[in-house]
Amino acid sequence: AGGGGGGGTDTVLANPSLPADILAESVPGNIRKAEHFLTFMRKIVRHLKDQLRNPEARWETPQAFLHELHDKTGLEAKPLKFTYSRLNSLLRTLEVTSLDDHSDLSEIADFATLLATYQEGFAVVLEPDSSIIPGLSEPVLELSCLDASVAIKPVFKRFRSVIITSGTLSPIDLYPRILDFHPVVSSSLPMSIFRSSICPLVVTRGDNQTKVSSAFGVRDDDRVVSNYGKLLVDACRIVPDGMVVFFPSYLYMESIIVRWDKMGILKQVTDYKLLFIETKDVVETTLALDNFRTACECGRGAVFLSVARGKVAEGIDFDRHLGRAVMMFGVPFQYTKSLTLKARLDFLHTKFQINEADFITFDAMRQASQCAGRVFRSKTDYGLMIFADARYNQENKRNKLPPWIRQFLGDARECSSLSPKP
Repeated sequence: AGGGGGGGTDTVLANPSLPADILAESVPGNIRKAEHFLTFMRKIVRHLKDQLRNPEARWETPQAFLHELHDKTGLEAKPLKFTYSRLNSLLRTLEVTSLDDHSDLSEIADFATLLATYQEGFAVVLEPDSSIIPGLSEPVLELSCLDASVAIKPVFKRFRSVIITSGTLSPIDLYPRILDFHPVVSSSLPMSIFRSSICPLVVTRGDNQTKVSSAFGVRDDDRVVSNYGKLLVDACRIVPDGMVVFFPSYLYMESIIVRWDKMGILKQVTDYKLLFIETKDVVETTLALDNFRTACECGRGAVFLSVARGKVAEGIDFDRHLGRAVMMFGVPFQYTKSLTLKARLDFLHTKFQINEADFITFDAMRQASQCAGRVFRSKTDYGLMIFADARYNQENKRNKLPPWIRQFLGDARECSSLSPKP
């Protein structure tokens, strides 16, 4: 990015979710005194607790939530905008050093500030039972940002020229609509290489000619699960060093692993490589990644099972010998019954006229491309990219892959397995 801009805008860029007029405005008088502010916060906390006891899953606009808050507590929207800054001011005044002890209160203050600041582009989502553990009640109240342009608007305002570039901006025409800007130049470039360093494959069927797919109607079929397992074993047998495998969700990955264990597939995998698994625990996943690298460094080889949209898919590189193959088991669609997704689809359709099916497919293929790109980080990297789902061979899926993958993905790249032919 280039251009001019005063130092005052640094504050806005550091707080991209808050407009400049909010940052410059004075704190209202009814929350300036500490005792008044604490009474104010107690009312917010009590109201949020009442909301979490509601057994009905729902999403609503910030205006509707604020209207209910005012009816039940009498709190106005304007003071809510300043709860986060007022809380920080109070903690500094009291010279509180253990800020982690007050992180929950800071989250509530942040929630209230954003809730009162934005009338559009956000949704309040209540999931009364979001736990994946049977019998455990874990209600979640979330303020979800539906408008991606909120975060990038301060950048556009400060800089005269902005260049957005990425290996997974495909299809490129959808991003200006989602980010709400009009590009002067828009171009999608192929990869300039001196050799064929990647080999993308679309695997549509297994050895028994059953279609492989993570679609809900067939994902639990024993033949599909077995075919995915055999494909992994074949890849572990022929691919040296490190491999990374992505699943659409934690729940699906866990169910597949359990069934593979019963089928004896995990034992076959460990005959060729060590096996490591991503979990929702950051410490466990970090330790697994360290051991994965160690196994690859010492020549034993390893395979890492992970999840699209997880910690590994979002920012861990498997360059050089750490990633000689990446496998995508299924198409990483978002959970279509998610209230957050439904709220975002409704917003995109209303404001930008983006078709729901187009966005869901776009988002899934963007995630698949991001996962595939984890193993190709420099001009010296090389390896296999295996998209194991019959739906990747559909035109509306294949055309949404980035050009640097499509240029190597010809008609001859469709295959049924990696097993050697007699």
